[in-house]
Amino acid sequence: MAASPRSTVEAAVKPISRRPASNAPWPLNIYASAVGKKWTMAITGLIGMGFITVHMLGNLKIYLGREELNHYAEGLRIFGDPFVPRGVVLDILRIVLFIALVLHVHAAYSLWMTNRRARPVAYASRRDYIAANWASRTMIWTGPIVLLFIAFHLLDLTFGNLNPSFIEGDVYHNVVASLQRMPVMIVYILANAALGIHLWHGAWSLFQSIGVNNPYLNGVRRVFATVFALAIVMGNVSFPIAVALRIVG
Repeated sequence: MAASPRSTVEAAVKPISRRPASNAPWPLNIYASAVGKKWTMAITGLIGMGFITVHMLGNLKIYLGREELNHYAEGLRIFGDPFVPRGVVLDILRIVLFIALVLHVHAAYSLWMTNRRARPVAYASRRDYIAANWASRTMIWTGPIVLLFIAFHLLDLTFGNLNPSFIEGDVYHNVVASLQRMPVMIVYILANAALGIHLWHGAWSLFQSIGVNNPYLNGVRRVFATVFALAIVMGNVSFPIAVALRIVG
C-alpha cells in the first residue's frame, strides 16, 4: 500500500530539537547568547571609553608642570578620604576595569569563534568585504595590539618593572623618563594609532549592538566615533611629541 502524501511529508520533517533549560543564573544565560555577548561588549566598551577619556584628560596636566601632574596622581590615591583608607577607591576602580576588560576580550573572542564556525571557508573575493568597513576587519588585530600595550603601559608606568628610572609617586618624572626612550616613543605612537582605529569602530558599533540603528542617527554616530577617536589619539600622541620637543621634561 502506497504511503499517503501527508505521511511522507511528516516523515521527512524532523522534529525540532530543543536544548534543555540551563540551571545557570540568569546573567550567565543571557551572556551565553550572541546578543548577550554583544551587549556585554557594548557596556564594557563604554566603561573602557570612559576610563580612556578621563585618563587622557588627567594626563594633560603634564603641560602644567611636575607639581600639577603629581598632585593629580596623588588625588586619585586619596580619593574618598577620610571615609575610606588611602588607595581603596582606586583599587576598586582597577578591579572594575579589569573585570570589564576580561569580559570584553572574552565576548569578542567568543563572537569571533562563532563567526568562524558559521563560515569555515574564507571569502572568495575582496568584493565580499563591501558590507564591512576597513576598521571592523582590523579589529582582530587592533584588539590584541591594544591589549599588549595595556600590559606594557602598566609594567612601565604603574608598577615600574620596565622603567629603569622609575620613582614611586613621581608620575611626571616616570612619564618623561619613559618617553625619552626612542623605542618606547615609537611603540606609544603606533599603539595609540591602533587604539584610535579600535575606538572608531567600537564607538560606531556599540550603539548598533544595543539596538540604536536609526538611519537618521547614523550620521551622528559616525561623527561622534570620528571625533572621539581623533581626540583620544591626538591627546595621547601629544605626550611623546612634547617630550621629544622638550616642551615637557
